[in-house]
Amino acid sequence: MDLQTAEIRVKELQKLLNQYNYEYHVLDQPSVPDSEYDTLLRELNEMEEQFPKLKTADSPTQRVGGEILEMFEKVQHQSQMLSLGNAFNEQDLRDFDRRVRQSAGDNVSYVCELKIDGLAVSLRYQDGLFILGATRGDGSTGENITANLRTIRSIPLRLNRDISMEVRGEAFMPKSSFEALNKVKAEKGEEAFANPRNAAAGSLRQLDPRIAASRNLDVFLYGVSDTGETGVQSHSEALDLLDTLGFKTNKERQKCANIEEVMTYIQHWTNERPNLQYDIDGIVIKVDSLEDQEQLGTTAKSPRWAIAYKFPAEEVVTTLIAIDLSVGRTGVVTPTAILTPVRVAGTTVQRASLHNEDLIREKDIKIGDQVVVKKAGDIIPEVVNVLADRRTGEEVEFHMPTHCPECASDLVRLDGEVALRCINPKCPAQIREGLIHFVSRNAMNIDGLGEKVISQLFSENLIQDVADLYKLTYEQLIQLERMGEKSANNLLLAIEASKANSLEKLLFGLGIRHVGAKAAKTLAQQFEKMDALITADYEQLTAINEIGEKMADSIVNYFGLEEAKALIGELQSAGVNMEYQGPKLIPIESSDSIFAGKTVVLTGKLEKLKRNEAKEKIEALGGNVSGSVSKKTDIVIAGEDAGSKLAKAQELGLEIWDEERLVEELNV
Repeated sequence: MDLQTAEIRVKELQKLLNQYNYEYHVLDQPSVPDSEYDTLLRELNEMEEQFPKLKTADSPTQRVGGEILEMFEKVQHQSQMLSLGNAFNEQDLRDFDRRVRQSAGDNVSYVCELKIDGLAVSLRYQDGLFILGATRGDGSTGENITANLRTIRSIPLRLNRDISMEVRGEAFMPKSSFEALNKVKAEKGEEAFANPRNAAAGSLRQLDPRIAASRNLDVFLYGVSDTGETGVQSHSEALDLLDTLGFKTNKERQKCANIEEVMTYIQHWTNERPNLQYDIDGIVIKVDSLEDQEQLGTTAKSPRWAIAYKFPAEEVVTTLIAIDLSVGRTGVVTPTAILTPVRVAGTTVQRASLHNEDLIREKDIKIGDQVVVKKAGDIIPEVVNVLADRRTGEEVEFHMPTHCPECASDLVRLDGEVALRCINPKCPAQIREGLIHFVSRNAMNIDGLGEKVISQLFSENLIQDVADLYKLTYEQLIQLERMGEKSANNLLLAIEASKANSLEKLLFGLGIRHVGAKAAKTLAQQFEKMDALITADYEQLTAINEIGEKMADSIVNYFGLEEAKALIGELQSAGVNMEYQGPKLIPIESSDSIFAGKTVVLTGKLEKLKRNEAKEKIEALGGNVSGSVSKKTDIVIAGEDAGSKLAKAQELGLEIWDEERLVEELNV
């Protein structure tokens, strides 16, 4: 067979197999038996082996799993993957509805969707071709798991239209796949997965894609990250668009005219939940209109136009056999209940938080008690109450210690605080927990440096503070238990890569009291360089909107310590970046930019600038880039093939620019 004839047949086979795959895995309506699909797939595989030039990225043969990866690289999401606020009862939902209607008016409708219990993923398509898949990560940055996501047959490798977009969804393991996987594990004498969510997450974070391919995962898509070029005006339209493009969405969704219909939907699925072929842990409620979503906006962590109703937690009875104490990075001593192992919401629970001594007294908890345990939000185990009528008289009252269980220093209770705290700065537990925080995902995000490895390094006296991480050598790492050659090299590469992080990552990693991830970013944007922040005084800090008096005091006190200055110096000498690398912040009141304080909408295709690049530049000049056109919009940038947004802007009489004007104003 010559190349030209082979090319015709290969394209025919690819088209047929992609269609059969869509019918089977998305529509659940197979039109041919498995044997015919397998025969055609073998033929295609043989032809691509014979003519390697004909093998394309969207070929069905590319789903079986490729070469083993060295490590997962970090990728930036085109727009942030926000987490959802939670509702646990009817009142929470009615409060959400009231807040929505206060801002968007009474004529608001919702879309209800099943909350799939899996792993959030982002899929990127370029001209219709699947090019990148990533985990949620910290919302801004995730891990590239493209090779593993390719193995999920309900993810199209090519869309029905040559469109460029980033979509969001939930990858999960169906109950049948989970049961089959655990059966195989039991036969091999391996530990079973606790629940389908853990199994799905574990499968997609395997460096060998063939493992993911063997586990029969699935996915439901639930959103488009930027609807700008799609022309849709509502969330329900966006879901319909995903269907037409070849994605798999959950058909159990429902548009609800008011909160009463939302309640009815929730009640139905609370009852029907056990009958589904996959796990759900709640219901997601979203405002349907994209214009209303835009008006409602978001907080730093979650959208104001959506909420997740969590099903009531399963409660079980077990015995509290002991109370353990742990010391956190801020010195707080936290009691933890040690329980007789019990199954709760799909996992075995042996420990539950008791928070502090006051809670133990309030609930009258004694060692030896029969207690009711649940998982708050189906995640964190907690003791609900004591079954006092089952006491035998042998239960023992618990008293918090007067000295730190780690370093024996006096414990103190600071004014206005409930917790007991160790204030010894050299307490080994605080140092260890501080190290674990420094390498965590929202901080320096060093792959391979988990809690166990940090504890090993600390107990072997290889690290005493965070600066020591950048002095580690291959010879030191290879001596650690269960640390192989490849793991040691990968860890050193990850440590080296973390030096390039933007300043906010380092600030959060330092663990300055009261400074969370959002405040760290605000500080980095305002001061841009570590040196400028170190010398900032109380007045300069409190002049920033998001920095309160407590936080300002904490920052000034921290950088006033000679130990802190010495640590920063060591990190700087190690090559750790000390500057902010994101878009520069220009205060609106001091900016002479035409974008300052304006709401801008980008629509249509831009030729000279990427949409994200344009968005960053406008925001850096004090502008706010919105996804939908409304009366509040100041400027609409209309690129090639601008659609309904341009028409709406014209209807409202808004200021409309072409790309040339944008480029001129941005001076690029």
